[in-house]
Amino acid sequence: MAVLIDADNVTCRYVKPMLEEVARYGTPTVKRIYGDWTQPSLSTWKTVLLENAIIPIQQYSYTTGKNSTDSALIIDAMDLLYKGNLDCFCIVSSDSDFTRLATRLREAGKKVIGIGEEKTPKPFIVACDKFIFLEILQPNTCKATKPARTADRSNQNRSNNVSAVKSEPLPPELIELLVYSVDDIAGEDGWTFLGDLGNLILKKNPSFDPRNYGYQKLTPLIIATDLFDIDVRETSNRTVKHMYVRLKQTD
Repeated sequence: MAVLIDADNVTCRYVKPMLEEVARYGTPTVKRIYGDWTQPSLSTWKTVLLENAIIPIQQYSYTTGKNSTDSALIIDAMDLLYKGNLDCFCIVSSDSDFTRLATRLREAGKKVIGIGEEKTPKPFIVACDKFIFLEILQPNTCKATKPARTADRSNQNRSNNVSAVKSEPLPPELIELLVYSVDDIAGEDGWTFLGDLGNLILKKNPSFDPRNYGYQKLTPLIIATDLFDIDVRETSNRTVKHMYVRLKQTD
């Protein structure tokens, strides 16, 4: 994979957990970050880039109010596409300017993963195969920006927020997405393989992630709805079990 980061749209404290997340989907052989490194606001990045082997690409801000970083990232992405040795692109930004780039990469048969903040415009989100919100990742501390005590308090607040999410009712649009998705691919007996269900949901909503609702995996989220029966089935491999779900049957 190629991981291309817009330094103007992400803080350095998210880099390490972001790369750990990306590693779940492939091997990041290209890691580049784009920004005007002469700006004091980016001075905290140095240690993070060295620790994670990310190559900084210098892009001067030619005029005030214009973001030339976007153009540099897009040009590099197209160069990497035409080299033909990558299967997946990860674009880290909350900027909708990358919508067309994501669409073009997918048209070329490449998988596109987007990572950005919840404020990311929907056109960029739906242009990706999968979109991950930075807010669900565990942030680290940039040594030059925040003391450890502040970071600990931030992490504690995040844990409290996750607990709060679990106690709140699940959004109606989420329930509707789950119910209709199960119904769309259910067999004649009404059962749906959980793996197929997860893939379909991502196609319908690339930003779907159980962690957005306070759950680490899809299974506990399904259970929390109290709308589905669950059947765990044995396979020829004793260490592997398949899980199926269906809407609860009414008498």
